[in-house]
Amino acid sequence: MRSLLAAIGFLTRIPVPAWAFEDTGASSASLAWYPIVGLMVGGALSGLAWLGHALPPLLAAALLLLVWVGLTGALHLDGLADSADAWVGGLGDRGRTLMIMKDPRSGPMGVTAVVLLLLVKFAALASMSLAGTAIWLAPTLARTAITAAFLCTPYVRSQGLGSALAQAPRLACAASVLATVAAAACSEWHGVRALLAVLVVFACWRFACMRRLGGMTGDTLGALTELAEAAVLVVLV
Repeated sequence: MRSLLAAIGFLTRIPVPAWAFEDTGASSASLAWYPIVGLMVGGALSGLAWLGHALPPLLAAALLLLVWVGLTGALHLDGLADSADAWVGGLGDRGRTLMIMKDPRSGPMGVTAVVLLLLVKFAALASMSLAGTAIWLAPTLARTAITAAFLCTPYVRSQGLGSALAQAPRLACAASVLATVAAAACSEWHGVRALLAVLVVFACWRFACMRRLGGMTGDTLGALTELAEAAVLVVLV
């Protein structure tokens, strides 16, 4: 229960007891619960989408995106912004790229990346039928991608936010990933399309991170999450 609460507290703005973060073992084990937290976020968004399906499409999409960003605290959008700034400003240099990622300020590339990604999400939400929505696939598979990344990609910051997650129990994480993939694959054709979209994004971004950094950081994992969510919404449309 501590590890689940730690995952909820880190990935969302839902209040959890402070003692959930006091156990370092629970913090590392929380990685296996990331797909479940993604499913919780996706379930809440799907319910809201169904309730607001009678609203004008643009308004419904804007309100849903507002709740989406608020529920997650824009955590992964921050990682996307930092990654965009670092990738361009780093000029191909590993040390410079990592240094820029640590800068709390956002440059023009970071702001541009966030605006464009939110625009894609908004357009996708406005273009799909929210009454029979499969939106739950986007946050669920995107957070599953984080768990999968820790299983197959080095974490390059020894003192980063995700350093404890590198010690997560691999068997539990692998089981969580496989169970989520199976659930998505059984969700008719749109589930298969969503899986393929996340797989492509995951493979391409992992390759880029390995080539530039030799692994991933918390910021690049945040970028992976946002890119995966956007890709799923696009293929659902």
